[in-house]
Amino acid sequence: MVKDIRGGHPTFWTEFGAGPRRALLIHCSLAHSGAWKGLAAHLGNELTMRAYDLPGHGRSDDWTPARDMQEMSVAMAADVVGDDGPMDVIGHSFGATVAMRLAIERPELVRSLVLIESVFIAAALADNPELVPQHDEMNAGFREALVAGDRREAARAFMRDWGDGRPWESLPQEQRDTLAAKIHLIQANQATVLEDRPRILADRKIEALDVPALLLRGAESSVFVGPTHAAIARRLSGARDVAIEGAGHMAPITHPRAVADLVLEFLADVPERANAD
Repeated sequence: MVKDIRGGHPTFWTEFGAGPRRALLIHCSLAHSGAWKGLAAHLGNELTMRAYDLPGHGRSDDWTPARDMQEMSVAMAADVVGDDGPMDVIGHSFGATVAMRLAIERPELVRSLVLIESVFIAAALADNPELVPQHDEMNAGFREALVAGDRREAARAFMRDWGDGRPWESLPQEQRDTLAAKIHLIQANQATVLEDRPRILADRKIEALDVPALLLRGAESSVFVGPTHAAIARRLSGARDVAIEGAGHMAPITHPRAVADLVLEFLADVPERANAD
């Protein structure tokens, strides 16, 4: 376990496993690198995994608005990989959007992509404009609570749609307090995941990717994840989209064995030196 400067930001990172292949794990919003522990236990014979805490998460230093959250996260990811790339990159939720942008901006570092429950919803809305009113309605409670300064209600609204299915009231008080304290980090991601500020869609950056890719999602997840994955898969040549029965948005945590089996099956067809040199 190390904390040092990565991407210009004080970053905590750690490693799991002792396998022959190197991988980078990028967690979801409001979590931390330790969230990968369950999945890593099923991958450790095949992968040596490096995971870091996103800005404002876990033991990394706080995020400040001086730098875009996703941009900073990508810079941190690139430095965590460092000279040990290329790596198989596995991202969950917002972490999946960071993983994809890393592949776009630093393709030499990414051997393969596993995008789990990507929330690059801008892609779904671009391809399915009829979903815009439904998404606006779903997001309304979260936005209104933030405007009113009610961080707890904003966190409750967010976790209702993007949590692990447990009712807000059933979460431990300490966890609810932490989620409320960090809920501004969700707002910080809106411009990149909902509005495509980096122009990933507008400039056809996904279409330009040449990397093996697997998209994993929970069959019981948000109605917007399926269209998001479909939109990415349409643009990313050869990408495979798989739904995990019985799983929701937090599939890597609630269904680690199923996720691990699919990841290992996918990586078996990815040469270890793909994208190198």
